[in-house]
Amino acid sequence: MEKLNQQRGLRNCNPLNIRRSADLWQGLAERQPDPEFFTFRSMAWGYRAAFIVLRTYHLKYGIRTVQAIVSRWAPPEDGNDTEIYIRKVCALTGFAPDTRLNPFNPSHMGPLVAAMSRVECGVKPDIRQIKEGWMLYMGEE
Repeated sequence: MEKLNQQRGLRNCNPLNIRRSADLWQGLAERQPDPEFFTFRSMAWGYRAAFIVLRTYHLKYGIRTVQAIVSRWAPPEDGNDTEIYIRKVCALTGFAPDTRLNPFNPSHMGPLVAAMSRVECGVKPDIRQIKEGWMLYMGEE
């Protein structure tokens, strides 16, 4: 992952670097200074958004494995080395590329999002912020 995006993910409280779109996420910062990526009020809100995107991958598109999730999240046509990204996520989580994940299981999604955040931002994530994001995510159900 390029260093600019690593810094962006931290600066924008957007640990998985969710690109800007027409979506009006809960927890967005009042100012959106980055023209390409959303800025959230806190890392927890950024993690919540990531959990929701991954749930949508599962429910709407049937995307359930590490390989399929990362291939959609960071496709090669966007300039990503998708295979290296998949290998890093698998090494960090202990999941095989074809492990089927459940978006409602914190023992699946917590490690996945932590690993993706580490790849995206280049630093070990704060597990407390991920747990807070999970609580925000589950609180909407």
